[in-house]
Amino acid sequence: MILNISGRTDIVAFYTPWLIKRLQAGFVDVRNPMYPQNVSRIYFQDVDMYVFCTKNPLPIIPYLNEFKKPILFHVTLTPYKKDIEPNVIDKKEIIKGIKKISSIIGKEKVYVRYDPILLNEKYTIDYHIKAFTKVCELLQMDVDKIIISFIDLYKNVQNNAKSLNLEEMTDDKIKLLAQNLGKIAQKYGMKVQMCYEKYDLEEYGITNEPCVSKELAFKLTNKKHPKWQARNCGCVSMVDIGAYNSCHHLCKYCYANYDEKKVQTNILKHDVNSTMLLGKLEKDDIVKKRAK
Repeated sequence: MILNISGRTDIVAFYTPWLIKRLQAGFVDVRNPMYPQNVSRIYFQDVDMYVFCTKNPLPIIPYLNEFKKPILFHVTLTPYKKDIEPNVIDKKEIIKGIKKISSIIGKEKVYVRYDPILLNEKYTIDYHIKAFTKVCELLQMDVDKIIISFIDLYKNVQNNAKSLNLEEMTDDKIKLLAQNLGKIAQKYGMKVQMCYEKYDLEEYGITNEPCVSKELAFKLTNKKHPKWQARNCGCVSMVDIGAYNSCHHLCKYCYANYDEKKVQTNILKHDVNSTMLLGKLEKDDIVKKRAK
């Protein structure tokens, strides 16, 4: 089993104390987002690898040695300010965190996610070129690969359409971005990839491949894992222990936060001593051990 911590919320940034308590207890309960009465109990002894997805890796760094299985980090590092990412910490601190993690687990296990790329009158193509250059310049010794994506019109993006004031992401604009990002990465000895994107940018040195492939999972765990069935992106199957609408970052482009009122309500449901991220087990819950 590969544990995703987490695509549904930023557990590392905001809920690390809870995660460490669960790790020490040996198990975690995860409520099914579609059928809330169904709860999966996951035992950490059954985990083959941890995939951490975060915008702020700093809280987890002191505890990395407590995770006794292989670790893969995906750290999102974008060039946006508080108008887009209200509660993301200073990007200089994120870069320090990436460098530290790379020194601990090896740069081949640390991916930077420069995503999603959006365009408006403030965040122009030139702006992204300069920002991407800075990222590569600062992290060339610490990271091998950068994952990019282009903004999708999720519900939250549509809700924030007025403040985002997005420009259309035309084919010409994407090609111009790709030409420049590919050259910049090559200059600094880094690779750029997309995952599950509809564009073919191979001619610019940008590949389209899984974020976490079956091959990579096998290399790190020495076990075969099936493909993720939720979408046809080629990524390996992972189990997410997070919960939607519970991330304090409140980024305007987020797919996992789509109701800010619910976010504020859900945050109050968090109990660091609970077996699950939000709320507690109820008497009518159906708890089943998650298969390996």
